[in-house]
Amino acid sequence: MTGSTFKRCACRNPQTGKQYGQSCPKLTQRRHGLWNVRQELPLREDGTRRTFRRSGYAAKTDAQADLDKIRALLTIPGEDDPEGRTRIGDLLEAVATNKEPVPDYEETKRKFGTGQSLTVHTTVGEWLDLWIAGKKRLRKSARDRYETDIRVHLRPRIGHHRLDRLRVPHLDEMFAGIAATNLEIVEANTLRREAVAELKETKGRAARREKREAIALMPPFRRVTGAATQIHIRATLRAALNDAIAQGIITFNPASHVELEPAKRPKALIWTPELVEEWQRTGERPSPVMVWTPEQTGQFLDFIAEERLYALFHLIAFRGLRRGEACGLRRHDAQLDGKSLTIATQLVQDGWDVRESEPKTDSGSRVIAIDAETVRVLRRHLAQQAGERLEWGEAWQDTGRLFTQENGEWLHPGWLTDYFERLVEASGLPPIRLHDLRHGAATLMLAAGVDIKIVSDTLGHGDTRITRDIYQSVLPEVADEAAEATARLVPRGVPRTAGLTSGSHAPAGVAAIPNPSSPNNRKAQVRSI
Repeated sequence: MTGSTFKRCACRNPQTGKQYGQSCPKLTQRRHGLWNVRQELPLREDGTRRTFRRSGYAAKTDAQADLDKIRALLTIPGEDDPEGRTRIGDLLEAVATNKEPVPDYEETKRKFGTGQSLTVHTTVGEWLDLWIAGKKRLRKSARDRYETDIRVHLRPRIGHHRLDRLRVPHLDEMFAGIAATNLEIVEANTLRREAVAELKETKGRAARREKREAIALMPPFRRVTGAATQIHIRATLRAALNDAIAQGIITFNPASHVELEPAKRPKALIWTPELVEEWQRTGERPSPVMVWTPEQTGQFLDFIAEERLYALFHLIAFRGLRRGEACGLRRHDAQLDGKSLTIATQLVQDGWDVRESEPKTDSGSRVIAIDAETVRVLRRHLAQQAGERLEWGEAWQDTGRLFTQENGEWLHPGWLTDYFERLVEASGLPPIRLHDLRHGAATLMLAAGVDIKIVSDTLGHGDTRITRDIYQSVLPEVADEAAEATARLVPRGVPRTAGLTSGSHAPAGVAAIPNPSSPNNRKAQVRSI
């Protein structure tokens, strides 16, 4: 196919008023006129001719470079591939019409080879929608998390970018925008919190109504997008882009090259007497994750000993079950004669609905040992449940669960959390979350000298490092004993008398230590130099 570069200008013939075009007498001057490209393209699908035209090049070398790129693109399909030649022609015609840069040869060849459209460019948002729709085997909780990342952050902030042109600076800009939004949320929450505090102090019905109306116009309380969530957002995008690479749509994953601040887990603290006193004085928790001492755990279990769900809290306190695992336990999962429990299912909260699912991870499916006291507690619970079944009669709902509502219905995990918090408040003990009761079980096992691998297996962790990093809060008495045990490892004899000098009497076999501050010794040191 013929093609060329040529020079022309917009000068007009004063007699005819028409442009000289390529016949202007001044075109021989170096700075007069602009260079143009013209290249015949493959016929359209209907058989009509078309030509790539582009003007405005300041130098012939620039025009020739684009012409060489166009000719290279025309060689991608073979002579025996009329359909492919038409596709390349459609691409170059669209490029000329939209005044876009000539496409990169390697990128176009890759798209051509994988059957992708050369004229329709997929955006990040479109790809994310296609990607999540194709994830048929995801757990619902994982799908919900992916969809939230896409809906709330990825599509609004970078969804408009072309997928093949997404780069690291675009993602840096996205996370900078999230950080700016976080500041706005903190400021708005502070203003609303101050307004609510003022409302409590306001007297008079009219004044209080005015305050309430002002608060209603404020943005609601919102949570900031923390470091852990930002890391998950990056992971979602990285997974989606990796699949795009696997399908040959792109070759570079910018999400793999974005640096974020590592998420810091809150440090778990033990409710020592000092921290309890500080909490009683200020009402504030020293850390989001707090753990009871063994004595406090015992006090709580004594306080709730007559509660109908005592056995559930007892089980979490000593064996560290997750909330959903405890709610999901079935009666036949408790092999009391064998002193073991099988964790094979869980009840999870989806919005406010509850559904059954497999354990959180593969390692979550496990069999754990239980002690004799726990066996006794569970037998008493089963006897109590049998009594409730008789009392309810035909209205009893046999869900097969070990822990249920009085009529046999599933326990709602959210309700269980609220119920636990009410019990803790009524007990007068310092506050902990229901999940912290599991944390405390891990701490008790480690303090009792249980091997870390057994603790990890009991908790359903896939790696002992998770157990060490998350759940190992050292009880003060354990740490104190560890310090004493370390000191006992070093054998000691009769201690040397403190302050021995050259004039002191040293124990037999021990030379006296010179006193460097003695005037005589200083003189001796000077003479020896």
